[in-house]
Amino acid sequence: MTDTNGEETMYTAFAGSQRIAAGNRDTILSDIKQYTDTNEARVLIFEDMTGKQVDFDFSGSLDDVLERGRARTVRMRPGRPKLGVVGREVSLLPRHWEWLEDQPNGISAAIRRLVDEARKREPGTQRARRLRDGIARFMWSMGGDLPHFEDATRALYGESDAQLEELIAAWPADVRDHVLRLVGEVHRLEAL
Repeated sequence: MTDTNGEETMYTAFAGSQRIAAGNRDTILSDIKQYTDTNEARVLIFEDMTGKQVDFDFSGSLDDVLERGRARTVRMRPGRPKLGVVGREVSLLPRHWEWLEDQPNGISAAIRRLVDEARKREPGTQRARRLRDGIARFMWSMGGDLPHFEDATRALYGESDAQLEELIAAWPADVRDHVLRLVGEVHRLEAL
């Protein structure tokens, strides 16, 4: 599965405050399946870029888990799901429809070209801002009751990395390290 910038979606999974898996979908599904086959702990899985929690079904064999994980990303919707094409509704003014209808290769191809061009022009700072929001979501889920959570969130949005690092120093190591790794990714995106 890829994100809106064509990059592979990366995940990180935790059992309590311990990181048990990190990587692309198939990697984390394999690692989590191995973990859940021998442990009873509840596992939380996060998309790294968005900080959103995602759920997968770990019943059955590893092949069953992987197959369901892959099918989850291509649910039966209008479009061509096996190619990753999902049909959705778009509301445009008549002049927009007229312009699109005059474009070579049809309306869908014209929209895809426009979106691809806009994504190429998207500054890294916009992606970094979205990642910062994802870090805050992750912090809320994993650290909402940890010491200095609110101040750490302010430091995250205030772009005060040294203060953030100081405020989360007492947090569980894997949670703290995940936040700091993602903050490093924010800086990489901002430099683009």
